[in-house]
Amino acid sequence: QVQLVESGGGLVQAGGSLRLSCAASGRTFSSVGRAWFRQAPGKEREFVASINSSGGTTVYADSVKGRFTISRDNAKNTVYLQMNSLRPEDTAVYFCAAGPYFRRSETSYNYWGQGTQVTVSS
Repeated sequence: QVQLVESGGGLVQAGGSLRLSCAASGRTFSSVGRAWFRQAPGKEREFVASINSSGGTTVYADSVKGRFTISRDNAKNTVYLQMNSLRPEDTAVYFCAAGPYFRRSETSYNYWGQGTQVTVSS
């Protein structure tokens, strides 16, 4: 059974940092794209960042560029999202995803985690 399990969410003050992890099991994801999306209350899920299979190419949403960093450790089948300078508007449930591409579209990904809550207080 393929599973993606996120961890590392929590409550943090504005300006603080969190590091999310997404561990995969059930198959190897070293040859596929990985991504993070988020969904705030009352809003649609949106793209945050993605990374290609080797980790050499990354894509970011404009809203997080310069503050968030996506990385991956293929030996551990894990992708990370380092979030710095957090803002209240970053509050959301963060989802990790895996798929054959590393595009901004949700349709590029066929495996999804259950999500982890990130709350940024002002």
